[in-house]
Amino acid sequence: MAAVSETIQTIARLTPLSDVLAMVDLEVKPVTPRTVDLSAAQGRTLAADAMSRARPNVSIAMLDGWAIAADLTLGAGGYTPALLMQTPTRIEVGQPMPPDTDSVAPFDAIKVMNGRAHALMTINPGDGVLAAGGDCDPAIPLRRAGDRLSLTDVAAFASAGIARITVREPRIRVLPLRGSAITNAAARLILGDIERRGGAGRLDDPGRDLGAILGAESADAIVVIGGTGNGRNDNSVQTLGREAWLAVHGIAMTPGETAALGFATQRPVLMLPGRLDAALAVWLLVGRRILERLAATTHHKDADPLETLPLARKVTSTVGLNEVVPVRRVGGKAEPLAVRYLPLSALTRSDGWILVPADSEGYSEGTDVAVRPWP
Repeated sequence: MAAVSETIQTIARLTPLSDVLAMVDLEVKPVTPRTVDLSAAQGRTLAADAMSRARPNVSIAMLDGWAIAADLTLGAGGYTPALLMQTPTRIEVGQPMPPDTDSVAPFDAIKVMNGRAHALMTINPGDGVLAAGGDCDPAIPLRRAGDRLSLTDVAAFASAGIARITVREPRIRVLPLRGSAITNAAARLILGDIERRGGAGRLDDPGRDLGAILGAESADAIVVIGGTGNGRNDNSVQTLGREAWLAVHGIAMTPGETAALGFATQRPVLMLPGRLDAALAVWLLVGRRILERLAATTHHKDADPLETLPLARKVTSTVGLNEVVPVRRVGGKAEPLAVRYLPLSALTRSDGWILVPADSEGYSEGTDVAVRPWP
């Protein structure tokens, strides 16, 4: 159990979320790239453009049929077959195209009788053929540095013969300060999101000494859950201020007002409240930004999909606070389920969440809102 603090942690002011994110962008630097086997690259962010040799290196057939020069079939049809001077060569998928051919005709497009071949339809140049370099152009990256790799990317790289790739994979330690069901659940949730979004997470046992973890060099960032309020046993923010640099205590968002951000040398330390809803909200808005800065992620094809729906009823919010609001999809509309405190039942019943910005008093009924999925 954490020691009882002699002084109460207090929040002098709530720092605007925009200022916190600007600090993250300024202070958090990308981690050192490393080369990994392609099998371990899914979800990771490329540190260098992914290039491939020209594939295929010659034109190949894309279907089983007859290799032919398309201009020999010009005007051919079922009632006006075109006589071919010689019988075309049969070809199978993946085989190189014979010289002086540019197309593959389906088997039923060519009729061979008594040693003479007729085209029964007009074939277009390039039909059924993958041109040299058609799969991979060596001058064009498959994906660029800053892109986060999807499963499809990895499969395409493997098909292109790429075995190893250079990525950035931030190492993030997650520490639930107390071994409660809530902080443990929040820790596992965040750990899973870290792994899904390209980081390498490590879950520390509850009760580990925070000061020792702040001084360790075994992580690129640290996420601490609990101890950010002004309770008798809350002293995690004081420890951060004593052992490292406390940049922010109190963020203008709800839930999650008591969150803190600091740095141990160059490593960001994000301190989340001990409530599940608050920890989740701060992670979504600040933690993910830290992870993306560490990985130097600029684009990912599996980015959170946005669904725009009209609000089923109005949402009232406090000006100056960014507010995370769970919503469920009902009759083609987004129904808000809770504000400020998000009960567990609201999290489980909701289909996603919306963000009310700090400069807004809320949204009126019928306003189109962007619904984002939970982790």
